[in-house]
This record gives sequence, structure tokens and C-alpha cells, in this order.
Amino acid sequence: MASHFSGVLQLTDLDDFITPSQECVKPVKVEKKSGKSVAKIKIEDDGSYFQVNQDGGLQKLEKAKITLNDCLACSGCITSAESVLITQQSHEELYRVLNLNKTGSQQKVVVVSVSPQSRASLAARFNLSITDTARRLTTFFKNLGVHHVFDTTFSRNFSLLESQREFVERFHRQAEDKKALPLLASSCPGWICYAEKTHGDFIIPYISTTKSPQQVMGSLVKDYFANQQNVSPEQIYHLTVMPCYDKKLEASRPDFTITESQTREVDCVITSGEVLKMLEQERLSLADVEPSPLDSLFSSVCGEEILGHSGSSSGGYLEHVFIHAARELFGEEVKKIAYKTLKNRDFQEVTLVKDGVVVLRFAAAYGFRNIQNLVQKLKRGKSQYHFVEVMACPSGCLNGGGQLRASESESNKDLLQRVEELYRTVPAEVPEENTAISELYNTWLESVGSERARKLLHTQYHAVEKMSSGLTIKW
Repeated sequence: MASHFSGVLQLTDLDDFITPSQECVKPVKVEKKSGKSVAKIKIEDDGSYFQVNQDGGLQKLEKAKITLNDCLACSGCITSAESVLITQQSHEELYRVLNLNKTGSQQKVVVVSVSPQSRASLAARFNLSITDTARRLTTFFKNLGVHHVFDTTFSRNFSLLESQREFVERFHRQAEDKKALPLLASSCPGWICYAEKTHGDFIIPYISTTKSPQQVMGSLVKDYFANQQNVSPEQIYHLTVMPCYDKKLEASRPDFTITESQTREVDCVITSGEVLKMLEQERLSLADVEPSPLDSLFSSVCGEEILGHSGSSSGGYLEHVFIHAARELFGEEVKKIAYKTLKNRDFQEVTLVKDGVVVLRFAAAYGFRNIQNLVQKLKRGKSQYHFVEVMACPSGCLNGGGQLRASESESNKDLLQRVEELYRTVPAEVPEENTAISELYNTWLESVGSERARKLLHTQYHAVEKMSSGLTIKW
């Protein structure tokens, strides 16, 4: 079965893509009983498990549910998560919550945050503009019972600004800290899982601690928004729409659970493709849905038009950090970025030359092959880069595994080009000039660089030890 997770999680030496029924660490649930008898387990041809009792009778065993947390805790089967019972990470879970609200069994404030990459994918499918797609999605979700529809372009402003500041701080301490640079972007969860599991303690110090836009939005919704609405974080159900299945893994990380209320910053992640399934389930075409005004809170708009960011379609981290660093560190105003393609189109380089000397060298490395080469150069001490925008998917987030696939009449390449063109039709905003972001820094976060900002906008990473057990042996 083909996996929707990013290739970087499937192609490593961990051999992640396995059959759960054969090798998962939690294949069945066995009731423990007192006594010294040894239970025998029989596996039928259809994969069912039976316990053989002392009298020879058979008792069918219940399969244990595997959550994404279970998969993240194990170094053996992360990409098999989609083929077992994943709970709390599907559009069916959103329907369940909405139905409970309708029946009065519970009352939660339901918030949906949509990524710009997912919006572009849906816009291409239904031949709509980006803004029109956003307005029609707002109607679609609110008609289902969703209360608020936000835009993760807004939260990406925080991710970009924090990445800029983190780079400048690391640049200043590179003399005393040999692992301060290169700073490796951290918004791609497929790359983070690969780094933690395959290279662990060696690579983690290089990775940016800045949260991704998804998780920054989680902080905004479950902290700031919850206080504004005078509700507790657990009374909010927060769902995001993302271009990538790996984002489900990110939302499930224990680091993104609010300890005090034991609730996740992001309760559920669905992909662009799952939104299409929901439209089909409702027997709707997005083109036929009436547009609604966009929510003003946590949305990047100018008048009635959606805004975006300059740079790559994976967030623009390289461009924003490069321009900021050139100005802050060397007094250079960079008006236009000149990309140089190296071994392949998914590995590009940008340099700043001052007085004939290269003072900044940045790169964008997309896809497993380029990531592997980057890490190997780091291990050999031969990397010349100060910053690298790392993404697990070839061509970046617009080509994520959760995006809508091409129809029979169109090639994947042509579809990707159309999605890219649509993505770039929106005007770009400058994070430093966003007054709403500045106000939130001064009020919600107390100040730029505060301890509260550190707590809500940054995270940490953990090396995952490889498991050694009989379950991982291939005969």
C-alpha cells in the first residue's frame, strides 16, 4: 500500500514502512490474568489473533488501537500509522465533534485554521482565485457548524520573525558554539522525525527551535483566543487543514500538549484531500458554495484580499531570514534574491558578497536525497552554509502528500505548476510591518524576546533510540 507520509520517513535506513500486523509493537491486546499458565496465540490466515485456552478453545483477541503518539514513541513503524487505527486525526473526528455540539452532548468552540498551500491546491481543483477559495471554505466549514475559520499565514508571521531573530543570535555566538550554525529550518515535521530518529543528538543542536505556523496557531488559539473568549483551552476544538500527512504527527507530539489543561494545541489535522472528501460527502462543489466574509481575527488580509509571504511556497524562511540577516549583520539592503541551482532543482543556494568575500551562504534543500547529502556534509565538517531551509517533500509543501492529485487529463508536473502560480497571485506582506503581530508581541507575549514568547513560540527536540527487539528482525 502506498504511503501518504513524506518520502524522507520511508526511505531511511530505519526501514519505517512495515506491515503493522507483523511487526508493530502493539499488535494485540491481551487480558492479563493471575496464574502461571502460558497463553498460546494462534494467527489465522486473515490476520486475526486467537488465544488458545488450556481446554483447546479459541478466544478472539481484540486488536489494540494504535494512536499517533504510540507511533512516535517507537522507532520502528511511524509510516504504518495510516494503515492502523489512527484516532483523533481524520475528518470523521471533526464530524463527530460537530455532531456532539448539535445534539447538545457537549459544547465546544470549533476553530479551523487553513494553510495557504491547501488553499492553493483547492483553488486549482475548482478553478477559483485564492481569495475566493478562502471565502468559500469559510462558508463551507461554518455551514457544518464550525465557529471560526482562521489563516495560518497569520501565524507564519511569528514563525518568520522568530526564525530571523534566532539566526542573528546564533550568528553572534558561533565562535564559542560550534553547533550554532548552520541553522536548519524546523517547520517540516517529516524532516524533524527523520532527524530525531536517524541522527539524534548530532543533528538536534542545529535545528531551529521556532515553532511551525501550525503550532504557533495552536498557541494563539488555545492561549490568546481562549482568554479572549473567556473559555478554557479544553473547551476549544482546534483543527488545521494542511498539505501534508506528516503534520498529523507534529500535532501529536507531547511537546505540543498544554500541561495544565491536558489538551493539545492542535486537536486534529486533516489534509487538502480530506477537505475534498468532505465536499464530496456533502455532495458539494466548492465552486457552488456561496462566499462569506473572512474572519478578521488571525487572518492576513488587505481589504478583502488574502495576503501571503515572499519567498518559497514552503514558507519563505530562506528569503526572510536572509534579508533580515543581511540588514542586521552587514547593513546591506537586499531587494531581490538571486537563487543558484546546484546539483538539482531542489537544491538551491543564495549568497551575500561584501567586499569580495561571501559573508552569508544560505541553501534550500528539498527531498530525501538532498537532506541526506546535507547531513553527511555536516558530519564530515564540510558544510559551508549558515542557514538551510529543509523540506522533506521534493518541490516543497505545495507538493505535499496531502495535496489533491492530478486528474487523468493533467500531469502532476502541470498541476504543480498551476498550484504554484495560484499561490503566487496573492500580494506579499512584510511580517515586521504587520501591526496586529506587533500588538500581540506587546500584549499577549509581553515583549519581543520575553520568556513568555520563548515558551509559546519555541519548542525542543528529542533523540529517539532505535528499538532492538525480536519484532524488528526480518527473517
